[in-house]
Amino acid sequence: MSRATKSSEYLTGQLLIAMPSLLDPRFQRTVIYMCAHNEDGAMGLVVNKLFGQITFQDLLDQLGTEMPPATTNMPVQYGGPVESGRGFVLHTTDYVRDGTLVVDDGVALTATIDILRAIAEERGPKNCILLLGYAGWGPGQLDAEIQANGWLNVPCDEGLLFDTELDGKWERSIAKLGVSVSMLSAEAGHA
Repeated sequence: MSRATKSSEYLTGQLLIAMPSLLDPRFQRTVIYMCAHNEDGAMGLVVNKLFGQITFQDLLDQLGTEMPPATTNMPVQYGGPVESGRGFVLHTTDYVRDGTLVVDDGVALTATIDILRAIAEERGPKNCILLLGYAGWGPGQLDAEIQANGWLNVPCDEGLLFDTELDGKWERSIAKLGVSVSMLSAEAGHA
């Protein structure tokens, strides 16, 4: 993908960080990996919240398909409030199959049963996050929220993205900007 194409994709492949002033409980203190952002809208996955107490094995059991038992019991994370019954796997690009969307250098998204089977059999990607639901915005909606001081963005860092320590991921994301949470203001500035 050329850089010209990439720059026209706005925040695709970046981390979106909720400002402290964002009080919507669905997004308060969230870090969202942006899978798509263009003139048609935006789609991202919250990468720092659990989806209750459900585990990978619980999810496999609920699917009711013939699958091997999971050798790993990774947690299932909250991807966002839209279509919370829909599953996604955000992962490294060492696993790319039909149905995989390569979002950015090193990060891909797959929403097929095949990737769940591969993970259960330890043939899946090196790093992955299993999520239910996603965050979505209509045309111009996310841009307006950013202008209203609702969100910050930083380049994605694979280490931070796939870090399994969810507590503190929001603070670590803000620290990538070189500022502390206490320095952030709820007021938007306009010149």
